[in-house]
Amino acid sequence: MTRRCLFSLLLLFAVSLMGWPAVGQSVPQSREQLQLSFSPVVKQVAPAVVNIYTRKVVRTMSPMFADPFFRQFFGNQMGLPQERVQRSLGSGVIVKADGTVVTNNHVISDSDEITVVLADRREFEATVVGADERTDLAVLKINAGEQPLPVLPQGDSDALEVGDVVLAIGNPFGVGQTVTMGIVSALARTAVGGSDYRSFIQTDAAINPGNSGGALVDLQGRLIGINSAIFSSGQGGGSIGIGFAIPSTMVKAVLGGITSGGKAVRPWLGAAGQPVTAEMFQALKLARPYGVLINGVHAGSPAEQAGLKVGDVVLAVNGHEIDDPEALRFRIATLNVGSTAQLTVSRNGQDRGVSVILQPPPETPARDTNEIGGHNPFTGATVANMNPALAEELGLERVETGVTIIRVKRGTIANHLQFQPGDVIAKLNGRTVASVSDLKSVLASPGKNWAITIKRGGESFTLTVGD
Repeated sequence: MTRRCLFSLLLLFAVSLMGWPAVGQSVPQSREQLQLSFSPVVKQVAPAVVNIYTRKVVRTMSPMFADPFFRQFFGNQMGLPQERVQRSLGSGVIVKADGTVVTNNHVISDSDEITVVLADRREFEATVVGADERTDLAVLKINAGEQPLPVLPQGDSDALEVGDVVLAIGNPFGVGQTVTMGIVSALARTAVGGSDYRSFIQTDAAINPGNSGGALVDLQGRLIGINSAIFSSGQGGGSIGIGFAIPSTMVKAVLGGITSGGKAVRPWLGAAGQPVTAEMFQALKLARPYGVLINGVHAGSPAEQAGLKVGDVVLAVNGHEIDDPEALRFRIATLNVGSTAQLTVSRNGQDRGVSVILQPPPETPARDTNEIGGHNPFTGATVANMNPALAEELGLERVETGVTIIRVKRGTIANHLQFQPGDVIAKLNGRTVASVSDLKSVLASPGKNWAITIKRGGESFTLTVGD
């Protein structure tokens, strides 16, 4: 960043703090007005940003000694697994004075030990209150005694605008707490990995490995995002000025669910859709290509009860414009179960308001979860009856009726046949598989060949497997 650019940003900061007229209508009148700094904001927020260190014991064994041919020569002792310690680092934010800390799930996932280091260098062991893999957020708890800890107040990420000045605070590369400054480069970025609910804040504030889980704050010292991902060039993994943060609206929703019930419970709309493309918007009588074209409504869902129909285009949720299905999922996920979502819907070119009372996804039919044993194509797979709650857990937009694979063990027949979580078993040997009991009944009938029809990603394919 050039000195001229930095000076311009500092001048904008002065405008916001001192109530000057717009730039171009006035100039600094004294030396004091030129000596500007972000230090008041940093002093306010930095004590609530923590460093997180994790430790995990990884057990490995040479593939050679896993082979029975070599084990008969070297014996079982030579094949004992070896242990090594895997360490990683990240950042976190204290959001409650009792020691509640928010960070990224990928920072603490599968860790054996988690250590939280405060800005004053005190260290505490942390326990995981809950984690939500689908939003890449986790909540930790530390016990720092009776003295309240500094807290970072949560701001409203929906009030952000492109061009707003922001600060990123974290522990990049383990060098210690670091503050970087930039602007909001874009909002509602959905074409980014890292979570299933993608609607990231993009910033050019330098974010590097170790910043994950740290704070993105506005100039009022409020948390408006959790730094989570970067685009980088080369193998170094360094910042190139494109970083992403989970908006505080999602952080608030996940934090509330985990601290109150131990897990994040998201409301269910019960409708699936597709983006409105440049080739479609005129036929749909829209002014421009945006919104979500509904192509499926689940029977008995909140969407159906509210009168949403296939062919409707959802344009906004509670006044927030919707560009694609990811944005629609994000907006619904930030709302509370039991609340009412106000949808702006275009039907036959006419805009109308639709009120949807949001409900948790139901567990109907019962899952009847089973791990398949024996010797058949599904040996090693765990299956269940699909229902809306399971579909939400698996990150599936559509609720396909029938039996779904939810886990596959490595090294099993099902794994070798490349079955995946989310696969729906439609038919087996010509028989429709409507439930887990149907599947078990067909598998109980011995046969030399198995004809299997699988639904995956909206498409069906059939394979034949011999015993």
